[in-house]
Amino acid sequence: MKIEQFNIPVKSLVVVAAVVVAGIGSVYTVNEGHIGIVKRFSEAKEQVNPGLHFKVPFIDSVEEIEVRTRKNEEKMASSTKEQMPVTISVSVNWTVDKAAALELFRQYGGLSQFENRILDPRFRSATKDVIPQYDAEKLIQDRAGAIQAIEANFIEEMKEFPVTVDNIQIENIQLPAKYLTSIETKQTEKNLADAEKHKLARQNLEAQRDVNTAKAKADGIKLVAIAEAESIRIKGLAEAEAITAKAKALGNNPLIVKLTEAQNWDGKLPATILGSSNMPILDMRSTKD
Repeated sequence: MKIEQFNIPVKSLVVVAAVVVAGIGSVYTVNEGHIGIVKRFSEAKEQVNPGLHFKVPFIDSVEEIEVRTRKNEEKMASSTKEQMPVTISVSVNWTVDKAAALELFRQYGGLSQFENRILDPRFRSATKDVIPQYDAEKLIQDRAGAIQAIEANFIEEMKEFPVTVDNIQIENIQLPAKYLTSIETKQTEKNLADAEKHKLARQNLEAQRDVNTAKAKADGIKLVAIAEAESIRIKGLAEAEAITAKAKALGNNPLIVKLTEAQNWDGKLPATILGSSNMPILDMRSTKD
């Protein structure tokens, strides 16, 4: 089949093709998590958000800058405070400020250039400034402190750039094998010493508890004895007071004495009646006979 059969001029086909190509070239999309940088004749003009957009065909072009969190890792050789060689692996999570994506592109031409020229060198510098401040043992035991120090340095280094430092991690610390062995030995000895200290403290606590228990028991016995003595004293006072009261009552009432004697008499007459000089004057037994 030939084009001449449809009587379509070649120029018309060229125009239609050009229109189709231009239409296709005027539409573009920006992916989620990115900012689109629209360039006109290679000059960055504006930034656009994710979604569908239009541009001038053959004149405008679009490049994307990622504004999601990015992770950069560095492995470097350094030395500790006591000049011990150490190889350390660190990472940083960071994010481009969305509003400043266009300015970042204008100054550095994209994220790769920004990382190579700005971010990575400053990250290495911030890390190498901190590591020599720690001796090897402290670097291992206080990794969080070293991370905070690196983070503070790096944030200060990056404060003039349109990025946010999210967090930093020390991924790995490599020290000489013989030193790691000495650290493990020292830590084992420390753990044993702590265990002995804990055992001694527990024994002291148990001994003190026994002392307290014995003291409490003795105090209890003492209190019981005091209570019993007080009870006896009070009872004795009560009995003495009763006897005194009874004697006083008897002294004041002779009839009560006689009544008491009568109540206690067994019905038998006395065998002898004494006179005033205590000499018997009458033997009652002879009278009975």
